[in-house]
Amino acid sequence: MLSKKFQKRIEDFRCVHCHTLVKGNGYTDHCPQCLYSVHKDIYPGDRLSDCDGIMKPVNIETVGGINYICYICEKCGYKHRVKANSNDNMDVILELNKQNIDNF
Repeated sequence: MLSKKFQKRIEDFRCVHCHTLVKGNGYTDHCPQCLYSVHKDIYPGDRLSDCDGIMKPVNIETVGGINYICYICEKCGYKHRVKANSNDNMDVILELNKQNIDNF
């Protein structure tokens, strides 16, 4: 049986896209430099997905003044969104936002 409860995991990792070494804090689920991630979870922190595809950031949604990074898995097509973090590269967030406005 799968649990929907968030599971905090403190893990450091090397980004599969830009190769930045990322220091995890238990809530880190993407690279703060390029925003890419890896499809590892079914529910946050459970590490139960066997996909391991690259999660490409494709959009920024702003809800109530909070930025959310929207992802699509390049391997299986799974879509997911997470809150942007204060240490995320704002230039990349702005570029994603600009691309979406330009494509509107």
